[in-house]
Amino acid sequence: MQKRFDIKCVEETILLGERIGKLLHAKDVVLLVGNLSAGKTTLTKGIGLGLGINKIINSPTFTIVKEYKGRCPLYHLDLYRLNGLNTDFDLEEFIEGDGVCVIEWPYQVEELLPKEFLYIELERVDDTHRVIQIEAKGARYEEVLNQL
Repeated sequence: MQKRFDIKCVEETILLGERIGKLLHAKDVVLLVGNLSAGKTTLTKGIGLGLGINKIINSPTFTIVKEYKGRCPLYHLDLYRLNGLNTDFDLEEFIEGDGVCVIEWPYQVEELLPKEFLYIELERVDDTHRVIQIEAKGARYEEVLNQL
């Protein structure tokens, strides 16, 4: 099951993320895929708002993971700088944790990803225009996608 969203500005990206965040629960996993500056962190800011997080959410590119407190924790991971599994990093700790796990550049550690997740691909058309394709992998995420 898939849905496509044609986004015309940053605010719409944040609003879509907020709608998604309101539907997510602890142990949910969201994979974000897209080129640099496609809007992955912007969408995560909206997901954070949907989870009741009022802190500024920014990219964890250099720290790999940032944790935020809301109605449940948000684990925001950016795996761009990882080189596969030969790193001192325990992804399972976050995926199996008590929060929502949002992973940018997830295919750096494809072997560790769960079988079910919400897959979101962002395509940058120009400075403000994005196409966001969301695919549900598993019954839990089909519920989420049906409510969007």
